Amino acid sequence: MAKFTKTLIAAGLLAAAATPAFAADYSGDIHKNDYKWMQFNVMQSVDARIPYDNQNTTYFEMEFGGRSGLFDLYGYVDVFDLLDRTHDDRHNGDNMFIKFAPRMSLDALTGKDLSFGPVKELYIATVTNVGDSSLFEHYIGLGSDVEVPWFGKVGLNTYARYVRENYSAENEREWDGYMVSTNWFKPFYTFSNGSFISYQGYLDYKFGADKIANDGVHSSNSLEWFNGIYWHSDRYSVGYGLKVFNNMALTRDNESNNPMTDTSGIGHYFAATYKF
Repeated sequence: MAKFTKTLIAAGLLAAAATPAFAADYSGDIHKNDYKWMQFNVMQSVDARIPYDNQNTTYFEMEFGGRSGLFDLYGYVDVFDLLDRTHDDRHNGDNMFIKFAPRMSLDALTGKDLSFGPVKELYIATVTNVGDSSLFEHYIGLGSDVEVPWFGKVGLNTYARYVRENYSAENEREWDGYMVSTNWFKPFYTFSNGSFISYQGYLDYKFGADKIANDGVHSSNSLEWFNGIYWHSDRYSVGYGLKVFNNMALTRDNESNNPMTDTSGIGHYFAATYKF
């Protein structure tokens, strides 16, 4: 599951991240600030703490996003074991993951400026995660764009979690837990040719998933914290990301000394990107 993903590298978002954020303006034509973007990433993960030993894989990612009137969109599709190698940890296993994360602006919906202090815009925020083998979960809550010193505009969202499918676990078809997520994109060095280096990433913290937390396998909380350093030009980017995991995917780390549940630690991601 990528990570750039969530990293806001579209041209419109780059401009927003590089300059101070202002309150949303939906006067007149609400589509005047529309934009869209798409890119293809080839990724290599090393020691990613995915449950059940899915840790090292080469994968393809189609990443996309944009803005249309009151809707803000981010999403990606990952296809694992891109090279069909027998030593790939995803070989002959789950080979796809999809994230779809639209937000609806409450400022646009109400026709009012709801900004206050560093909060520049409010949203109804959603996330849907789909795996190709019995994983299907939804998140819904309150989202925001927040102005943070040095970083510029940062996304900050809080969700409740609904479990639709979870590998036949007992919390399927139930509300179970919450998530707080944030993401950022900060260019911090620009070369004479206009290319630049950025610090980009995200943090997802899940908590309160108590309904199966005592089954010996699952945890009530988990953390994913991605920190990427990337070089960008108009059409290409390359980069490295260090990701901190704790109880990845709400799977308890090394429960009962099970080597298949090494879900806490440090993982590494290498990426090459073409931007459309």
